[in-house]
Amino acid sequence: MSEQDQEIAAFGSSYSGVLRMEHLAQFCVDTRFEDLPVALVERAKRHILDTFGATLAGAGSEVAKQARAVFEGETGNTPVWGTDWRVGAAQAAMLNGIAAHALELDDTGGCDHSGAVVLPAIMAAVSMSERIVSGREFITAVVIGYEIGRRVLEACGSYSAHNGAGWHSTATCGVFGAAAASARILGLDAAQTLSALGIAGSFSGGLWAFIHDGSQSKKLHSGRAAEGGLLAARFAQCGITGPTKLFEDVWGGFLKTLAGNTAVPEALDADLGRVWKLARCSIKPYAACRGTHSAIDALGLLLAQLQVSADQVEDIQVSLCGFLQDMCGGQEVASLAAAQMSLRYALAARLVLGHCRLEAYDEAQRSDPRMAHWMSRIRLEVDSQLSEDGEPVVSVRTVDGRQASLCVEVPLGAPGNPLSDGALEEKFFSLAERVMSRHQAEELLEQLWRVEELESVCLLDRWLT
Repeated sequence: MSEQDQEIAAFGSSYSGVLRMEHLAQFCVDTRFEDLPVALVERAKRHILDTFGATLAGAGSEVAKQARAVFEGETGNTPVWGTDWRVGAAQAAMLNGIAAHALELDDTGGCDHSGAVVLPAIMAAVSMSERIVSGREFITAVVIGYEIGRRVLEACGSYSAHNGAGWHSTATCGVFGAAAASARILGLDAAQTLSALGIAGSFSGGLWAFIHDGSQSKKLHSGRAAEGGLLAARFAQCGITGPTKLFEDVWGGFLKTLAGNTAVPEALDADLGRVWKLARCSIKPYAACRGTHSAIDALGLLLAQLQVSADQVEDIQVSLCGFLQDMCGGQEVASLAAAQMSLRYALAARLVLGHCRLEAYDEAQRSDPRMAHWMSRIRLEVDSQLSEDGEPVVSVRTVDGRQASLCVEVPLGAPGNPLSDGALEEKFFSLAERVMSRHQAEELLEQLWRVEELESVCLLDRWLT
């Protein structure tokens, strides 16, 4: 046990937020690739390739193109994935972060969307680093980024409490993950990393106001967090200090300000280095908010159980918690952003099209009268007995009077119900091939499956642009 760990043990659960923050900073500096369990490394590689796939496809999205227009004429050394353009590192972190989250196909369960925040920040930091960053160091930084972002969210009381209060944790907590990962890539020492985390607190922000009108601001949150985390690390590297009492119960402290009634400060470093937060993250099989996935799975299983097609279904009822109703209860589908947050639309797509892949959210599908018809026959009812973290119960009633109900507690893509390697690769190709040839996508995938063997992750740039 290290001297600091002994000090922490002596203080028990009541020791200060300053020590917890120092503990996190030291963890970012000290963690080695050899410390990572083999299974965790393999899982990290799955999330890395999944994030790159989501970003490549997202580069062609409307919001990503609009974001790139803001920086038209800018030049630099850092690639914008899925394009032949290079800009400054901070700009690339933002643009790649926006693209990663643009199509709602990036991973979840970390800060929420950790991959879309951490990977763009890391690769931007790699482009600025004076040292060669190996594949092993790259994976280590990824794990660190996922770790810190999730721990800050859990210190806020976890997902439902923090997001239920109106904060979008991908932005508010993701910036810490991006700062930690960037600090590791840039070779910051413990004092500098501590400052990077402190500065990141001032760059934290992101609200769920977009949910009420289907606006695109949600897609900006991941990019802003990636950029903010990278800049926090760079500022710290250049000697700018950040607050060390950020997680203390003080006026202006992060937890006191953003999670005054829900904070669990001991979650910042409980079992640090023993319980790895990346291992709890999910990979999305569907192009929709993760909150819809359990219901999508349940509907598919119920249709098979009842042996019916869409024309044999009378109606569908979903019992859900209030938080999920607020997040995914909308009926507006005019914009892609709104449709991807709609539970009704996801179920209508599964019923009419048989899937919820990205093409199910094309404008032609969203305006299909069949979708509107079925959305009107899908009822959402809040069950006050359901936990805010609980999955919904889906009930299908057929035209001949039969009825069946099901709750899928572990949806497809979750750690307990993972996508197969084959399904993961199929998803990757379906996304990457939107901007590159099959041959180039195959070469990129080969590199990502063995990324820990790369002498320099800069080599990936040739396949990403």
